[in-house]
Amino acid sequence: MRELALKNSRLDKRYDIVRELGRGSYAEIFLARDTIASPTSAHAEVVIKALNVFLQDDLDPDLERTLVENFQNEAIALDRVRHPNIISRLGHGTARDLNGTVFHYLVLEYLEGGDLQRACREGSLSLRNAFDYIEQVCAGLRHAHKHGIIHRDIKPQNLLLTKDRSIVKIADFGVARVHQSDAPITRVGTNIYAPPEHSPLSVGMENVVAVPSLTPSSDIYSLAKTIYTLVSGEAPRFYANQPVADLPIVVRNEDWAPELKRVLARATAGDPALRQQSIDDFWEDLREVRRIVAEAETATHVRPKLHTLPQPHVSKGYSPLAPQKPKFDTSRDLRMRHPLVVEKAFVKSEPIVPVGRAAIQPTPRVEDYWPNAEEGRAANSDPRIHIPVDGHAGRVRPSKLRSILPRLAAGVLTLALFGGVLYGTSVYLRSQGWLPAITNPFAAAKFARATTDVNLRSGPNANSQQIGLVTRNSRVRILRTEGSWHLVDVIEQGRQRPEQLGTDRGWLNGRFVELE
Repeated sequence: MRELALKNSRLDKRYDIVRELGRGSYAEIFLARDTIASPTSAHAEVVIKALNVFLQDDLDPDLERTLVENFQNEAIALDRVRHPNIISRLGHGTARDLNGTVFHYLVLEYLEGGDLQRACREGSLSLRNAFDYIEQVCAGLRHAHKHGIIHRDIKPQNLLLTKDRSIVKIADFGVARVHQSDAPITRVGTNIYAPPEHSPLSVGMENVVAVPSLTPSSDIYSLAKTIYTLVSGEAPRFYANQPVADLPIVVRNEDWAPELKRVLARATAGDPALRQQSIDDFWEDLREVRRIVAEAETATHVRPKLHTLPQPHVSKGYSPLAPQKPKFDTSRDLRMRHPLVVEKAFVKSEPIVPVGRAAIQPTPRVEDYWPNAEEGRAANSDPRIHIPVDGHAGRVRPSKLRSILPRLAAGVLTLALFGGVLYGTSVYLRSQGWLPAITNPFAAAKFARATTDVNLRSGPNANSQQIGLVTRNSRVRILRTEGSWHLVDVIEQGRQRPEQLGTDRGWLNGRFVELE
């Protein structure tokens, strides 16, 4: 087992690694600070999930390829099911650590409120909060199932909370079923929460019902076991791979307990066909439990309104727009396939950058890969490098130098004259209005103020989906312009917006803003 050397490093010339948050069987999780983001941004701190195939002691080519493909599938799954109650992917990349080991990584939003397992352990989870979280998880799972994704590892540890603990998001799609054709069904998940059809605990058991493919009922099983933990504070250890037959003593005598036991017993049936077949069915089956809980938590005698469908909750900084689609190399050994050239001669690096009290050595990006390299190519055989046999690299004879200089000067003069003619022609045509003005893409960022309330949209036209709201006098940064539409980041809102319209990036019409 070999850990990645990322302590006191800067990744992608942008992310300062702060500390390690945890480690799984094939990935290391780090907290990082985004040096480009505003300190007040919801994503000023991010999570770096780094794939480390060398955590596996018995690594072989097939296993390594599978790990990389699973890592890429996780990114694809997160983009396909982008939702306010599912953790968002913010970026990805490939880099080398400080020892030169190549690794792939995902950039995820940081949810610093901890997970629901921790909330249960601390005893800080009220019944009302538990059902608020259950509704949000149901909303996220419903969206995932609608897009053909089965999570396969729903449990309290994979349900993460925002800093104020008002919103929960589903995390860790590392073993999710992304493709309908995925076969055979692999044994994944956590024993006490995983359904028998794909639980590692059910290997070799005779009474397990064989299924040809996974359905949403697999996640419903795990969600039911998770609800058992949320409402009672105890994990369903006595019902591993078994239907829930009863609730713990601490909640067994509550008014809602008999009805909840019925719902959970059905959801955890050994035969997937006997369970609720969709989140909508499961949510409807919980109606009576939700009604009893809502009335018990309400001081008045007014019958509370129950949602027909589970409603999502939107956190600050959420955007439905996914980043660039990732594509990771699945070769056997990245260091052999893409060797460092002549002892890292071409690996770009930056000077040590002081951050706080610690000096940070930036991690070089992998910018010198040649993807079509032949297997077994020597480290110094890159076609861009010429190393003469006698070792006098770069030596040019004086006679050749004298013959080259006149031709080089003539070429430079010709290019200068041609460029001057083109420039003069473009200036004239632009002055006559026949050519549009050229804007400098590297110019300083433009800022503007909203003159009225204006909708943020997912694309540069009025028919695009409304994803947010910019209030009057809001200050925005213009990122890109297409015709009369601007892609903007909201820097400061003029007033508080409705919670469900909390997106800070999108397109708006330029008629409604004034440039500063």
